[in-house]
Amino acid sequence: MVIVRLAKSGAKKNPYYFITVADSRKPRDGAFIERLGFFNPSAKGSEERMRFNLERLDHWISKGAQLSDKVKELSKHARLSPDELQAKLDAKKDKRAQKKEVIKAKKVAELEAQAKEAAAEEVPEEAPAEEEAPAEEEAAAEEVPEEAPAEEEAAEESSDDEKK
Repeated sequence: MVIVRLAKSGAKKNPYYFITVADSRKPRDGAFIERLGFFNPSAKGSEERMRFNLERLDHWISKGAQLSDKVKELSKHARLSPDELQAKLDAKKDKRAQKKEVIKAKKVAELEAQAKEAAAEEVPEEAPAEEEAPAEEEAAAEEVPEEAPAEEEAAEESSDDEKK
């Protein structure tokens, strides 16, 4: 089966893709039938982001070639006018920036809430802790003598078991 897909090229962390028509059994960057254009996702400024021969793409589609998902998206972008494409890309960047701001606002709100909870917990605990401290010490003093003989008896029983 013939497929229209991207073949990766370029340097590490600086990808550059060729839009190629190839046999689906061949490797991604291997032999191809025809090169239809290129796509540079890291293009900045006046660099050309994409060049795509849509006439040849239509020819291969009419012959039964399948498009990869990314090539379908790129062909839609290539059919738009440059102004429409730029508006679409700007809208995508704005949406991404708004999403980041919302996430950042949520994190700030959570940190503030945690700080308020921590401050609220520290103040009430100090005052009652001083009042309840003698009561806790008395209760602990009463429990210690009762538990001590029980522990001694358990220790004696275990030592008796070991002797046998």
